[in-house]
Amino acid sequence: MKRIFFYTILIIIFLIAVAYSLYSYRQAQIYDQKMQEVISEETPLPKYHFALIGEEMDHDYWRLVGAGAKKAALENDVFVEYEGPKRSNPEEQLKLLDMAIQAKVDGIIVQALNENFTPLINKAVKAGIPVITIDTDAPESLRNAAYIGTDNYLAGQLAGQALVNDTGGKATIGIITGGVDNAYNQHQLRVQGFKDAIAKEDGMKVIAIDESNLTRVQAEEKAYKMLKEHEDITAFYGTSSLDGIGIVAAARSLNKQDDLYVISFDTLDENIELLNKGDINAIVAQQPFVMGEKSIEIMLNLLNQKSISVVNHTDAAIIYKKDIEAVVEKKVNVHD
Repeated sequence: MKRIFFYTILIIIFLIAVAYSLYSYRQAQIYDQKMQEVISEETPLPKYHFALIGEEMDHDYWRLVGAGAKKAALENDVFVEYEGPKRSNPEEQLKLLDMAIQAKVDGIIVQALNENFTPLINKAVKAGIPVITIDTDAPESLRNAAYIGTDNYLAGQLAGQALVNDTGGKATIGIITGGVDNAYNQHQLRVQGFKDAIAKEDGMKVIAIDESNLTRVQAEEKAYKMLKEHEDITAFYGTSSLDGIGIVAAARSLNKQDDLYVISFDTLDENIELLNKGDINAIVAQQPFVMGEKSIEIMLNLLNQKSISVVNHTDAAIIYKKDIEAVVEKKVNVHD
């Protein structure tokens, strides 16, 4: 009976997640349809045209960023052209950024994944196009003094403190990180925050760090290699949304899933499923929908010469198995 109940709960969670995904997709379709109606009916075009350039279109996290931006756009007479690579590809992002500059859009919202974005951001600002950064900052660029996204250093600290609390301050740790392209890269900040949080605990030791390059395949490969080379690893910390999935897969292949503590990022459906099964112990939850929504509001304030905050942090929190019901409900109702 317990097994039947467990699988029933899993099916319910899956169905809710599917319904939410379909709803989010439909909301984006409605937005695009309304924009087409505006054009076809020869009614006045929206007052502003913004370009939002994300990291990866084929990803739940960035779908939520786009959905939040389009919701705010509908409410504020704005057309948002939301684009990005199908899979993470900084070079393609740079091309899209350059195209937005050439199109002379009214504002650009971009994830500044590495230092190569700085020259193009500066080019846009010099051309009179305001730029704000989202998810990953470029504070040394001429971006218009605005960043919106997670406080990644603090998120890393939250992860480190959760690991300390949950293991009693004793763990031998491997870290799988999305990448460390520059000092402001969110993954590097998450690693540094994590290390600082565990630094005072004598029983906590990081013995290996490697990069997944934001793919679950490489996350699994790197975690597998770590587990083979360091059989004393008792905990893993993954800094990207796919790292936890790869870590769990590697642990399963070596029959070590019951011996590891795993903490990773983002409430993707697969991460929630692994959390519910106990394969992932904790998740650092971010607010991508809010990031997208607020980015439009900040850009409008900037264009209307209203005061804006230099840094606009969205909340992050540690999610455990007991929190799954609330997380799923929030995801379903995020558009309300």
